[in-house]
Amino acid sequence: SIPFFITFIGLEFVVSWIQKRKLPGRINDGISSLSLGILSRLPDVLFRSIELISYIYVWNNYRLFELPWDSPWTWYLTLLGVDFAYYCFHRMSHEVNILWAAHQVHHSSEYYNLFTALRQSVLQKYTSWMFNLPMALFIPPSVFAVHLQFNLLYQFWIHTEVITKLGPLEWILNTPSHHRVHHGRNPYCIDKNYGGTLIIWDRIFGTFEAEDAKVVYGLTHPVNSFDPIMLQLRPLAHIWSTFWATPGFCNKLSVIFKGPGWGPGKPRLGLPEEIPVITGKEVPFNPCVPAYLNCYAFVHFAVIVDLYTELLASMSTLSQGTVLLRIGFIILSLVSFGLLMENKSKAGILEIIRCLVFIGVYKLGYFRSQFSFLAYAYEV
Repeated sequence: SIPFFITFIGLEFVVSWIQKRKLPGRINDGISSLSLGILSRLPDVLFRSIELISYIYVWNNYRLFELPWDSPWTWYLTLLGVDFAYYCFHRMSHEVNILWAAHQVHHSSEYYNLFTALRQSVLQKYTSWMFNLPMALFIPPSVFAVHLQFNLLYQFWIHTEVITKLGPLEWILNTPSHHRVHHGRNPYCIDKNYGGTLIIWDRIFGTFEAEDAKVVYGLTHPVNSFDPIMLQLRPLAHIWSTFWATPGFCNKLSVIFKGPGWGPGKPRLGLPEEIPVITGKEVPFNPCVPAYLNCYAFVHFAVIVDLYTELLASMSTLSQGTVLLRIGFIILSLVSFGLLMENKSKAGILEIIRCLVFIGVYKLGYFRSQFSFLAYAYEV
């Protein structure tokens, strides 16, 4: 899917420039989104998919009956089943604090473009699999696996502002307009439009909201960071501190299992009036850094993308130690780039250490590029 993503991101840049004479985002936010996307996929290098493993286990041991995999009706039913399961999980991810702690990273960008689609959680996949298990009682794993990937890939293209409305399709499908609302922090956007491929579930269960006032993107309380580790884990640290600071055992459980806006004496999802007012003058987080620093981060990030894709292509031939070394270095690099783009005082020291580690392990043969002609350039 990587060539597919790159092609459409390039197309979005071209169309946005033609339409508005501006690009759809910034280098720092784009690198941050891609860093989070890479980070979210690194566990797959070490472990098999829990979604498929659990599904196949239930299918092999507990299925009630078997729908024919070659029947069109099985495929239509699976399309609805996977999308409904996604709706349920997605809604729970906004309404249960511990699930929101994982999902919030996808909403942390204050821009809305195809890079945002790749801003994914490391932890979310370890809870989403449970919502798909009822289908394992009768739908073959092969059919389920196809629709699981289709549902995920479909949601890539709806993360854009260059497409406005799609006419009658807006009644059935989740579209860019509907999903822009979902990513908004305007009060009218909060907890709306959870659908994956279809918008019918939101219309049925009362969570639909049409795009109206200009959408301001991001979290109601912006994180203001490009550090991928901090973006992934800070909400868990917040839950931990709130849990111990909240009196009463039942209240402590509520901190975990009620909404992120809940507090003692409040409704399950918090008070709507406590959502910060949107003025339309909000300025996205964009630290002032020299242009050369952004260029530096961009070039070195491209090197990491090369090493990451090479790791995916060759991981079956590598020792576990080499795989762990590469994963560790990729994580170190993504954190260093984030701190550089924030212009943190200690970022330069971390980057020098990172470069020294790189040249050492590269010369020892633990890293290699997909493109042999770049070997000398990487050392330079």
